[in-house]
Amino acid sequence: MTDTYKIAIVGGTGDLGSGLAKRWARAGHEIVIGSRDAGRAGDTAARFNEEAGTSSISGLENSDAAAAGEIVVLTVPYENHAPTLEAIKDKVQGKIVVDVTVPLMPPKVRTVQLPEGGSCAKAAQALLGSEVRVVSAFQNVAAAHLSDLEHDIDCDVLVCGNNPEAREVIVKLARDASMKAWHAGVIANSAIAEALTSGLIFMNGRYKIDGAGIRITGTPGSAAKD
Repeated sequence: MTDTYKIAIVGGTGDLGSGLAKRWARAGHEIVIGSRDAGRAGDTAARFNEEAGTSSISGLENSDAAAAGEIVVLTVPYENHAPTLEAIKDKVQGKIVVDVTVPLMPPKVRTVQLPEGGSCAKAAQALLGSEVRVVSAFQNVAAAHLSDLEHDIDCDVLVCGNNPEAREVIVKLARDASMKAWHAGVIANSAIAEALTSGLIFMNGRYKIDGAGIRITGTPGSAAKD
């Protein structure tokens, strides 16, 4: 790895934030865990450092974490998506924001229910504005698998966003976290990964799979520009 970043994970105290934080910290990145409660963020960061064998994870309140990060990753439940974006909007201008949100609407989490506007990530781009490079990624990776550092991630990552350079940064960050990622087009295409999650949840239940994932067939050729 040649590039290291200060990465803020907003809503980062759950399994998904845990897995990304610990894997990226092990790869040499500085991580700031965000929570609505600064004390909880600090306690969680200390636990993540212990579990990962690192010392580069710290904790702050969500908006302070967003201000501190060069790259901001949003790992909040769908019901908290819009209010969290509003809270951090001024803190993320000029930055890459990675939106991991899936529009799951209990109790029908096995049924695709995309939001008005097409997808969570597309809505995030519209709300945050053109100075923010929103990238959609990591929706189809089982959070429990990510959090278990001994687990090999058997799932590819679809990366969508309007800015190809920002997407490439996240493709590389996926690699740092031991995942294979693919450019999947503009932010509107994030609906693919968001919708696919409900299908994977259905298959987990139907076939008793512990975290179904996806694999992209084929071998990449030369890296063509968009």
